[in-house]
Amino acid sequence: MDGIKEMNSSRKIQNAVRTILSGVGEDPDREGLKATPERVQRMYKELCAGYQMDLETVVNGAIFDEPCDSMVMVRNISFYSMCEHHMLPFYGKVHAAYFPDGKIIGLSKIPRIVEMYARRFQVQERMTQQICDAIESILHPKGIAVLTSGMHMCSIMRGVKKENTELLTTRFTGVFSEKTELKEEFYRQIGLIVPLE
Repeated sequence: MDGIKEMNSSRKIQNAVRTILSGVGEDPDREGLKATPERVQRMYKELCAGYQMDLETVVNGAIFDEPCDSMVMVRNISFYSMCEHHMLPFYGKVHAAYFPDGKIIGLSKIPRIVEMYARRFQVQERMTQQICDAIESILHPKGIAVLTSGMHMCSIMRGVKKENTELLTTRFTGVFSEKTELKEEFYRQIGLIVPLE
C-alpha cells in the first residue's frame, strides 16, 4: 500500500513540474527537459525528507543521566531548507545550547533534530521554535538557547534582491532568558557579541 501511495505522490509531482514547464512557455518534451519532472520529483523526496522523520526515531533513546552543571552547546550546524512562501531554498547555521537538569543527549542528535525540521517547507521563525521545543520535550533542561542565521533565496534572487541580507531568529527559555550572563556567554561562544543590559 505504501508503494502505491509513493507512486501516486511521485506521479503528482512529475505532472506538476510538466505543468509549470508548459506554463512558463517551455516544451516539457524537448531533450533537455524530458527527464526533468522525474529529476525534480527525486530532488523533492530528498529535500523534504523531514516529513518522513519523527523525533522518537531521530533521538533513538540516546538520552543519558549525567550530573552536568554547565552549558552544553552544539554550534555551526549547517542546514538547507525550503521557503514555504516561494518554494525557494534558504540555508545557514543553527547554534543550540541547553543547561542540563540531570540528562544529556547524544552528540549527533541535535544536528539530526535540525535536519528533521529543516528538510520541510518552512519559515525560519517556526523552525527555530520547533528545534527548541524538541529539545525541551526530550530533555526538560533548565534552559535552552537556539539561534538560527539564514540566507533566503526568495530575497536574494527575487523581490528586494539583496544578496547579503541575513535573517537571525532566536529562542531562549529558562535560565537563558532569566540570566543575562548565560545569554551573553551563549553569544560569545558563537562569536556574536551583543551588549545586553
